Amino acid sequence: MNTFVNDASHPDGLAIAELVRKGHVTAKEVASQARDRIRKVNPQLNAIVDDLADQAIANLGNGAPQGDFCGVPTLIKDLFLPLQGARMSNGSLVTKEVISPFDAEVVTCLKATGISILGTTTSPEFGTSYTTESRAFGRTANPWSLDHVAGGSSGGSAAMVAARAVPLALGNDGGGSIRVPASCCGIFGLKPSRGRVPMGPAIGEGWAGMGCTNVLSISVRDSAAMLDRLSGMDLGAPYAAPHDEVSLLSASKRDPSKLRIGLVRVLPPFDTSSECVAAAEDAAALCQALGHVVEDTTLPVDAMEYYDIVFNIIGAQTRSLLNFLSRMAGHPVDEALLEPRTRIILREKGGIDGATYAASVDWIHAFGRTMARLLSQFDVLLTPTLAKPPQRLGSFDLDDSNSFPDLIERFHSFSPFTSLFNASGQPAMSVPLYWSEHGLPIGTHFAAGFGREGLLLSLASQLEVARPWAGRIPPVNAL
Repeated sequence: MNTFVNDASHPDGLAIAELVRKGHVTAKEVASQARDRIRKVNPQLNAIVDDLADQAIANLGNGAPQGDFCGVPTLIKDLFLPLQGARMSNGSLVTKEVISPFDAEVVTCLKATGISILGTTTSPEFGTSYTTESRAFGRTANPWSLDHVAGGSSGGSAAMVAARAVPLALGNDGGGSIRVPASCCGIFGLKPSRGRVPMGPAIGEGWAGMGCTNVLSISVRDSAAMLDRLSGMDLGAPYAAPHDEVSLLSASKRDPSKLRIGLVRVLPPFDTSSECVAAAEDAAALCQALGHVVEDTTLPVDAMEYYDIVFNIIGAQTRSLLNFLSRMAGHPVDEALLEPRTRIILREKGGIDGATYAASVDWIHAFGRTMARLLSQFDVLLTPTLAKPPQRLGSFDLDDSNSFPDLIERFHSFSPFTSLFNASGQPAMSVPLYWSEHGLPIGTHFAAGFGREGLLLSLASQLEVARPWAGRIPPVNAL
């Protein structure tokens, strides 16, 4: 039976909620302490967009809040996750001062857990980068090394969780944006199956179903318990993931049966660094020691064809977003305010026709069926989360002279694996099991069949017990 392992000096979210329920501490006291921790580390990390802590504390009553996460402090990523009364800049100068008039459905679900929302976190413009750096808010740093990226696009949330300012924070993931920063920052991050978490009311699906939402956390059980509460079909949703017969938290408390795991080291034409290969092989050896069977395999995809097609969807939807913003403003968006990366995507992919867009969606759906067949041979796929350790801030900078192939090389030679599981709709997670010789985290990536988050969380908890990570604290921390 799995037993939760944690750093006793800093409890996880569920442990904090238990303390609040038992009256050992009030929600106001917890929120006040978290506010101080956030403000202690943010000058170094630059991970906060809107600091809402004082307002949140003032609104907390004296009674104990209700819910599984009563009184637990958290933050919400500022990227297509509307929080009423807060800015929804989406990391862009174009929308930097837009105030959301409503809550996203997932934010409503989050609030129902009794959690205290203390602010919003940084993201790159429109979420199309694996580093959280923007002209609107500057560069978000990694708490393990302030010269290195925190990952993207949920880098602000990841940095604050890793620095122990809050035990968990909300992010989203359209191509790796939960798992990449989880890997860079040495925390746990799971991307759910397509349709598990509601996307409304503003949209039915993000990037043709590739986008999804979940928290990043230190403990596996926090992610499991929160995903239980965030899961479900909102009003008018186009589809939903399967309903779980048992809770994901319950699943995380059971060791998995003997698993057949397929190990992938590389996705051509991109190279995988020796340290990232070593991290994946080390995780494979750990899985074997836990009684699982590991076999080598490859991914059934031409990566360059894949990224060309996926960016048809991203480019078209980015153009659609700008058209919407223009209609709302009553005048065209000033594209000089956009990041060069966004202008490159629009230049190369923003003008595709409807038939090309439809064919691209059909292609990723067919790819999902191909991946499902591979997962009929294995219970789990194991890959490096990233093909390189965390890179230095500024490494991903582009200008308008760069081409679309330059963009693909710059970003997807860093993260070639993660996006595949957005297109296929499968759940996938980054688990912090390995650190580089320079002391930087290197995550290991696991994916399972559609709707099988319970299996991944069961395996993650087993790995957490075998090699606990909660006690590994970065140099920049709020403790």
